[in-house]
Amino acid sequence: MLEQTTQSRGVRLRPGDRVAVLSPSFAAPGFAPMVHDQAMRRIETELGLIPVEFPTTRMLGASPEARAADVNTAFADTTIRAIFASIGGDDEITVIPYLDEAVAIANPKPFFGYSDNTNLLNWLWQLGLPAYYGGSTQVHLGPGPRIDAAHLVGLRAALFDGGEIEITEPGESEDFGPDWLTPAALVEFGQREATESWTWAGPERIAEGRTWGGCFEVVDQLAVAGRMPTLESLHGCVLILESSEEAPPAVLIKRWIRALGERGVLGVVEAVVVARPPVSSHDAVPNAESRRRLRQEQRDVIIAEVSRYNPDAVVCIGPPFGHTRPQWIVPYGGTVRLDSASRRLTAAY
Repeated sequence: MLEQTTQSRGVRLRPGDRVAVLSPSFAAPGFAPMVHDQAMRRIETELGLIPVEFPTTRMLGASPEARAADVNTAFADTTIRAIFASIGGDDEITVIPYLDEAVAIANPKPFFGYSDNTNLLNWLWQLGLPAYYGGSTQVHLGPGPRIDAAHLVGLRAALFDGGEIEITEPGESEDFGPDWLTPAALVEFGQREATESWTWAGPERIAEGRTWGGCFEVVDQLAVAGRMPTLESLHGCVLILESSEEAPPAVLIKRWIRALGERGVLGVVEAVVVARPPVSSHDAVPNAESRRRLRQEQRDVIIAEVSRYNPDAVVCIGPPFGHTRPQWIVPYGGTVRLDSASRRLTAAY
């Protein structure tokens, strides 16, 4: 039985509850409103919840202060039972100084986000508040003919059902979908390809702990800005990492994870889980062999660096919780278990 921490238990919602849809980073709903509107409808029809927009949800170019004000208001509003970030971006680090710790602590509610929302997730983690990595309304709820089954299972567990769920491989993956400004975005998935088996490394044992981590590129910013958790608080955790749609090459991944080793993070964690990385984009689609090679190069440098700094850590590379789709939602600060002997990854929601 996985340990049910405060973060993993979270707050259970009921049909008819109100949930905030915010843009603490990029206001994608203002850029591509058709996809956003479909996401809002699906929150109602698929989840039975009432989505609520705030002043900057669609406001392109909103100031960090204004975006932070929406986050603070959503936490303060007792009728709002959960908060969804519409998408990531690249400047949420400027929003964090304006967030109100006292308000969030007094009104805990699950927050869903990934990518640049690593900033907000890390802030909540250090306050001991519930959160989940994933759940972007603009990327995972709005586009395509339907919400992916794996995403919906994790989302419902996080919102309503709780319990332990095995994170499984959907068997297919896309790096990007149709252009949001085209009608195809509402009814088609992107080009999907068959996935490889996950790679496991390290000793064959069970590793279990609270999750912390996020997008490689944002974790790097957290370190530079002096906002990383202490090594003491990360002791025994499971480090979850993933790379963005910018598809950083293996040489950058190596530098980032090596820096985590030098900081001492790799040495204190129980396990490291790295998501399947995107290696193509609207601007560049390498051929199938090149895509396979790029993923393999990232995998190889991660295993080499983790084994160098912590040979006792269990490593799993490939689960889809990052920038590829389908995307599993995983607890952020909740408990996950890796059983490397049976090749199983389980999360407590």
